[in-house]
Amino acid sequence: MEKSLTVGEIVKPQGIRGEVKVRPFTDTAEDFRQFKRVYLDGEEHKVLSVRIGEGAVYLGLRGVPDRNAAELLRGKAVVVMREDVPEPPHGTYYIVDLLGSDIVTETGEVLGTLVDVRQAATDIYTVKMGEKEVLFPVAKGVVTAVSVEEKKITVDKKRFLEVAVL
Repeated sequence: MEKSLTVGEIVKPQGIRGEVKVRPFTDTAEDFRQFKRVYLDGEEHKVLSVRIGEGAVYLGLRGVPDRNAAELLRGKAVVVMREDVPEPPHGTYYIVDLLGSDIVTETGEVLGTLVDVRQAATDIYTVKMGEKEVLFPVAKGVVTAVSVEEKKITVDKKRFLEVAVL
């Protein structure tokens, strides 16, 4: 498992005091309230303040004193260490732990490898199947089991073929 998790991306500076606006990659922006430190390009920054509004997170970070310093962070990934985040609730997973998993049918047929997850009302998985990429929503009844340890996601083949964009 990865030792760090990318939890957002800095969109732009906010105001004149060095605050940055972050597009969160977490299930809820509220998750940012528990982070005491974040990493930008491998450099640790203590979180001084967190505000949430309109689906965005506004962070005040030690070492980012003004708008000019915040401007230099535009587009940077916001990373946290795995030990600083709680285990996901039962039945949910961190995307980084799913990437690279084999997508298999209930009979053991390997369909492909998970290469991307797009977050939406229903997550959309991108599976590399030979030379092509196939997208499918994780709709009810499609995914029947997930094993992070085995890097395996089991799908109902009939349901998969109904919803997949081939």
